[in-house]
Amino acid sequence: MQKDPQGSGRSAGQGDKQARRERLKLALRENLKRRKSQARGRGDFTPAPSPSDEVIRDGDEENPG
Repeated sequence: MQKDPQGSGRSAGQGDKQARRERLKLALRENLKRRKSQARGRGDFTPAPSPSDEVIRDGDEENPG
């Protein structure tokens, strides 16, 4: 392993890993904020029922009444 130039005893790869970890953490946080915002925007949206949601009744059922 190579020591980092500042002589802190850590290998140079660990600094790269830490920087990557920080970048990923920020990206995940921004992604979560964006998804929450999108979900809030869709909160009032009610999808129309699709034809497959309709119930088709057969004539062989007994009719009450």
